Amino acid sequence: MAAANAPISMKEVLTLPSIGISPQFITFTNVTMESEKYICVRETAPQNSVVIVDMSMPMQPLRRPITADSALMNPNSRILALKAQLPGTFQDHLQIFNIEMKAKMKSHQMPEQVVFWKWISPKMLGLVTQTSVYHWSIEGDSEPLKMFERTANLANNQIINYKCDPSEKWLVLIGIAPGAPERPQLVKGNMQLFSVDQQRSQALEAHAASFAQFKVPGNENPSILISFATKSFNAGQITSKLHVIELGAQPGKPSFSKKQADLFFPPDFQDDFPVAMQISHIYSLIYVITKLGLLFVYDLETATAVYRNRISPDPIFLTSEASAVGGFYAINRRGQVLLATVNEATIIPFVSGQLNNLELAVNLAKRGNLPGAENLVVQRFQELFAQTKYKEAAELAAESPQGILRTPDTVAKFQSVPVQAGQTPPLLQYFGTLLTKGKLNAFESLELSRLVVNQNKKNLLENWLAEDKLECSEELGDLVKTVDNDLALKIYIKARATPKVVAAFAERREFDKILIYSKQVGYTPDYLFLLQTILRTDPQGAVNFALMMSQMEGGCPVDYNTITDLFLQRNLIREATAFLLDVLKPNLPEHAFLQTKVLEINLVTFPNVADAILANGMFSHYDRPRIAQLCEKAGLYVRALQHYTELPDIKRVIVNTHAIEPQSLVEFFGTLSREWALECMKDLLLVNLRGNLQIIVQVAKEYCEQLGVDACIKLFEQFKSYEGLYFFLGSYLSSSEDPDIHFKYIEAAAKTGQIKEVERVTRESNFYDAEKTKNFLMEAKLPDARPLINVCDRFGFVPDLTHYLYTNNMLRYIEGYVQKVNPANAPLVVGQLLDDECPEDFIKGLILSVRSLLPVEPLVEECEKRNRLRLLTQFLEHLVSEGSQDVHVHNALGKIIIDSNNNPEHFLTTNPYYDSRVVGKYCEKRDPTLAVVAYRRGQCDEELINVTNKNSLFKLQARYVVERMDGDLWEKVLNPENEYRRQLIDQVVSTALPESKSPEQVSAAVKAFMTADLPHELIELLEKIVLQNSAFSGNFNLQNLLILTAIKADPSRVMDYINRLDNFDGPAVGEVAVEAQLYEEAFAIFKKFNLNVQAVNVLLDNIRSIDRAVEFAFRVEEDAVWSQVAKAQLREGLVSDAIESFIRADDATQFLDVIRASEDADVYHDLVRYLLMVRQKVKEPKVDSELIYAYAKIDRLGEIEEFILMPNVANLQNVGDRLFDEALYEAAKIIFAFISNWAKLAVTLVRLKQFQGAVDAARKANSAKTWKEVCFACVDAEEFRLAQICGLNIIVQVDDLEEVSEYYQNRGCFNELISLMESGLGLERAHMGIFTELGVLYARYRPEKLMEHIKLFSTRLNIPKLIRACDEQQHWKELTYLYIQYDEFDNAATTVMNHSPEAWDHMQFKDIIVKVASVELYYKAVHFYLQEHPDLINDMLNVLALRVDHTRVIDIMRKAGHLRLVKPYMVAVQSNNVAAVNEALNEIYVEEEDYDRLRESIDLHDNFDQIGLAQKIEKHELLEMRRVAAYIYKKAGRWKQSIALSKKDDHYKDAMETASQSGDRELAEELLVYFIEQGKKECFASCLFVCYDLIRADVVLELAWIHNMIDFAFPYLLQFIREYTGKVDELIKDKIEAQKEVKAKEKEEKEVIAQQNMYAQLLPLALPAPPMPGMGGGFAPPPPPSSSMGGMGMPPMPPYGMPPMGSY
Repeated sequence: MAAANAPISMKEVLTLPSIGISPQFITFTNVTMESEKYICVRETAPQNSVVIVDMSMPMQPLRRPITADSALMNPNSRILALKAQLPGTFQDHLQIFNIEMKAKMKSHQMPEQVVFWKWISPKMLGLVTQTSVYHWSIEGDSEPLKMFERTANLANNQIINYKCDPSEKWLVLIGIAPGAPERPQLVKGNMQLFSVDQQRSQALEAHAASFAQFKVPGNENPSILISFATKSFNAGQITSKLHVIELGAQPGKPSFSKKQADLFFPPDFQDDFPVAMQISHIYSLIYVITKLGLLFVYDLETATAVYRNRISPDPIFLTSEASAVGGFYAINRRGQVLLATVNEATIIPFVSGQLNNLELAVNLAKRGNLPGAENLVVQRFQELFAQTKYKEAAELAAESPQGILRTPDTVAKFQSVPVQAGQTPPLLQYFGTLLTKGKLNAFESLELSRLVVNQNKKNLLENWLAEDKLECSEELGDLVKTVDNDLALKIYIKARATPKVVAAFAERREFDKILIYSKQVGYTPDYLFLLQTILRTDPQGAVNFALMMSQMEGGCPVDYNTITDLFLQRNLIREATAFLLDVLKPNLPEHAFLQTKVLEINLVTFPNVADAILANGMFSHYDRPRIAQLCEKAGLYVRALQHYTELPDIKRVIVNTHAIEPQSLVEFFGTLSREWALECMKDLLLVNLRGNLQIIVQVAKEYCEQLGVDACIKLFEQFKSYEGLYFFLGSYLSSSEDPDIHFKYIEAAAKTGQIKEVERVTRESNFYDAEKTKNFLMEAKLPDARPLINVCDRFGFVPDLTHYLYTNNMLRYIEGYVQKVNPANAPLVVGQLLDDECPEDFIKGLILSVRSLLPVEPLVEECEKRNRLRLLTQFLEHLVSEGSQDVHVHNALGKIIIDSNNNPEHFLTTNPYYDSRVVGKYCEKRDPTLAVVAYRRGQCDEELINVTNKNSLFKLQARYVVERMDGDLWEKVLNPENEYRRQLIDQVVSTALPESKSPEQVSAAVKAFMTADLPHELIELLEKIVLQNSAFSGNFNLQNLLILTAIKADPSRVMDYINRLDNFDGPAVGEVAVEAQLYEEAFAIFKKFNLNVQAVNVLLDNIRSIDRAVEFAFRVEEDAVWSQVAKAQLREGLVSDAIESFIRADDATQFLDVIRASEDADVYHDLVRYLLMVRQKVKEPKVDSELIYAYAKIDRLGEIEEFILMPNVANLQNVGDRLFDEALYEAAKIIFAFISNWAKLAVTLVRLKQFQGAVDAARKANSAKTWKEVCFACVDAEEFRLAQICGLNIIVQVDDLEEVSEYYQNRGCFNELISLMESGLGLERAHMGIFTELGVLYARYRPEKLMEHIKLFSTRLNIPKLIRACDEQQHWKELTYLYIQYDEFDNAATTVMNHSPEAWDHMQFKDIIVKVASVELYYKAVHFYLQEHPDLINDMLNVLALRVDHTRVIDIMRKAGHLRLVKPYMVAVQSNNVAAVNEALNEIYVEEEDYDRLRESIDLHDNFDQIGLAQKIEKHELLEMRRVAAYIYKKAGRWKQSIALSKKDDHYKDAMETASQSGDRELAEELLVYFIEQGKKECFASCLFVCYDLIRADVVLELAWIHNMIDFAFPYLLQFIREYTGKVDELIKDKIEAQKEVKAKEKEEKEVIAQQNMYAQLLPLALPAPPMPGMGGGFAPPPPPSSSMGGMGMPPMPPYGMPPMGSY
């Protein structure tokens, strides 16, 4: 059966590899498809990810890096569910994500593993575990809810599907299990059906199942059906069934009877079984899909078989319903996504023709609204009608497919039936049936409504319209309008009868709804007419309507100016203004005229409204000069100023300050330029200086930055207005830092008598010129001196101020300034008064009046500068008597006492308040000793040192330095750069320190000498203190210091000091001596203080005399000394002597060093003695271990055995390893045997060549490494029996297998290795590596066993590895088999073709080639079969028909010259309409002269070079071939050539048909002429019929008259005349109606134009006049339609015949 005629069409929507999905992930566990919207693929390489394929755009997959065990996309929305097993557990973690929102919606951790899950609805997930089934909703926070437990028949089953019915009341779980032992290939299917309401389960055998809903006749509620398919094996028989049963039958209602049908599997598919079932709810068809790609289609209602075919050569593992098209999607192992849909054009003919099931065809057509059953339905309807079964006929008509019976003829047929008394009329029965089935069409609605309206049952119409049972139309609205306007409006709206809707709204005065409705439906009413209509009755409503029009999309349909004129014509100024203000809000340039217009009409009539409009600033494009003139005339001077642009106009208006608000005038100045503003200000001052001064000052204040402060000042100065200057600068002063402005303000304030302001500004301002201001104020001689005082006090002009006040006899201001203003400046005042020779009494009185407020220091400075210090004696004594402790007071008083020589030493030593530095400085030139006293009192080190150095007072300096005990001071005086250092040291040594009784002073001095690095001077100092009898002779620290200093500076004195002194720190001094390399002195010190260990260390480490150390050790006999000697001997390599010394010292602490040294020196006998001593003192593993090792080195194996049996702490493992490493195998054997280290023992025995013992030890060790070592040793020793024992324990480890194999092969032991591997196959722990390695070995060394091995163990082989081995060894047959098993079909096909003698098998190759991924292999296979197996090439090409490029195949065969060879293939694929195929077949048909097949090919397949073929066969010797050429020319539009060819062969009928179809008048008339010339009168008459549309009547009449053939042309002429008279009647009628419409419209326009108003009288002369009638105010009537009748022609004619003749 051709694919085009099949009832089910298949289409490849997508291939998953084409979008980057690897074939290894196209499996049941990796791919999910929950609905027709999404495919979800889980990838694990190269990285874990999830690929989401949106079927609406499949070539743009979404790939996300997600790690999960399973992923499901929601059926409807972009929600992803993920499942992953928690590591180390059998629990699954579930998560649900919203991909669009990028957020996690829910998550849950299942306590057991989920073996299968599925979306059972858009809001619910079904979860199947090993024991139970759960439902988990994605809404809320709910956890999975347990629904039921799995039945026993599903135990150990692989769950493949889970479904629920739409009501979620019935659930079905499906699983598969291995088949019966006698037929294991046939998988067994099990099903569990569960009722939620009854909480009961039923176990059934089934492979696939699905739910459906079906309406049983007589039951208004749909029934729930389940369909399931099963295939079972019982008693050697295979049974395949499809069942359809009802679930939960409704009591008292008709139920669905149980149906069943057989599933017929072809012989080659006996082990195939159903894997999925989908039910089309559109067509009520059941689709059963099997694993091997078979599709069974059954009718749901009757379980009748409809169709069966194989839809995929590859196994199908996944399906999903395609609900939108009533089909399903299927995915096979190759990654093809196939879409199966019902072929609506062919399924009904197929069922009625091929299946001969007319009833099923009619039911399918009715259910699915399918074409193809029209004749059957019409025939059935007529039968029922003839049998007066009107009810059944009505039901059939209502359910007729595609509404073929729902026509006016059917309604007329029911109307024609006479009504029986007491019975419902058949017409009402028909309409009632239609209403129960659905919605009526337009004609049915109109007829039913006409009946209802006639019976006055309007309520029925309302109910039917509310239920949407009627199809609304304009005719229906017209009918209903006679009884109900509101209902008619609803019908008009639904019917989109826009003119009628607008008219209805206008009648109801709902004009706003007109705009809304017109916008919704895209209708354009006559807005101007509507607006005029509203204006007559409702002006405000007209404004609202006009505003609504202005807001329409696309702009206002009526010009704004026209609308405005309509308002103004009726003197509606306010309404016109309101409209314009609203529509002109955008302030667009094109609205300039309207902006001017709205301002003009309001300035003339309502100036306040115009002022408000201008104040809002909403317009900017109007005629500003015109508006300015009108504003000036209306008295709106501010608006006039804002609009004038010329300075004279502004000057003329601005002087009207009496009528202008000052603030507005000030704001206006802000809009003027600087020059114009100053000009206007001058004019205002000239007109009225006093009256306008305040405004000018305000303007100057407001715009001083724009106008310039200097310009404003000049303006006021020009008019000598200090008052204006004062007020102007007063406002600007706070923000200005210009000294000149501040000065001018002070000057203006002074000249206007504002003394307080002058005083304030001089006090607060920081910016005026102080010198200039001081001079101005002195010259002004103001009666109040405070402004001058402020200036002089702030800017340091106090002497000038004092001089001015004293010379002007203003002494009270002097007293006030000093006492109240600034007492701190009193010293300057006193100094200036002294300079001005003021009497002393006034000055003393002034000083005493201030007292403590007076700063003493500057006062003393001023008096001392003028040598008048005694003037302050009384003042200072007064302060002291009051208890003043001010240092300046006492300093001044001390200076006075020193100058008067009144017992100054008493004052200097007793007064605690003076500053020693100041007074001492004052005394230096007068008496240095007094300066020393002052400096000593204040500890002024630097000053005292300087004065004593300067005056050679070194004794005083030495005493002071010793007493101070200050390190910094000592450092300074002992500095080498101090030229007086020697004199000071002499005085310190000879006088200061001998006099001192303070240890701290001595210590500080010694420390200072040490810090200054003066060792010789220090020794001199210390000998004087320590060796000479003094208070410090026995001082411990000084003795230490003396010896240490001598060590550092004079080592020759050290031994003498050691012998003479006893009270010093021996250990510390000894260490210092060692550091100073005075070893004999150090030895003497340690020996003197009995520090024997330190002493012997000096002998050993420093003097390096072991003999003296040994002698010293014998003398003192101390263990610690012997230990030190032993260590030294050990360092020097005297190991035996060292061991002897350690034994004398009984010292076991250095055993590690002793062991190391003994091993280096190989003195193991002495080491044994030492270690036996050490074991008595410590329990160290190292000691015991070394003792064993020493025994081994001296070959005392007996002692080793005795020792390890005794208690010990030796690390026997390490000892054994060490002995093994040093080849002491016998000793190591003892140790390993004792500690049971079988692994090491085995290796040791191998080294000793004791192989049997080594194997026994390895068996005990059971370690792979040990087994390998023993095995390899046995192989090397050719102990193959023992080697195989070891090898069997090695090869069960995958990682070690290859190493063993290589070891055997490298030594040529091939047979032994194969024997080992064959033995390994039977091991319990045998793994893939063993089977694979044996296969590789067979390939290399035993090829005859290879194929048997591969077939037996194909599932346990590492196929890629074995593939490489077979490829290397050239075993092509086996290699092909492996490629097939590994799904590498490309390589399999390539291998077969490259090595066909060994590898080719036709059936096998056909299975391979359809599964390859590389397209090129298809064509390589074509070449291969063409060369080697041409007899089978068609069979191979038929398999590849859906995959190859047919053009390329034809090209290959054409080049090879064997095109005829593949004719069966070309016939099979010609339905694809490929040009190359069509041309090749046509070429063959021409050669074979098969014109029937050629014409059929041309009719069905048009994709070829038509002209070329026609040219090729137009001269063919066969007539039928030439007819075909003419036919081709006709199809190609080559009319002339076709007609010429037909005339040549006398095929006049063909010529006439060609001329008619061409539409070319000239061709048709030429053909008429030809027939006349040939005398073919009958052909002439026939041509008039056939070419009726093309031939002109005058030509026909002329030709017929000339050639005496009127009789043959007369029928044509009669029809032509009748047709044209009818057309003329229609045109005259249309013209009359158009003229009536034009007259009515002209009358209406005249009425509009006739309405005049007084608008022109309201406007001034300068305004534009309103539009006058006939000059743009109205609308010209449209031109009447043309009365010409061009384009007249014959009506369309049916082919090959005249239209029916009409009667006159």
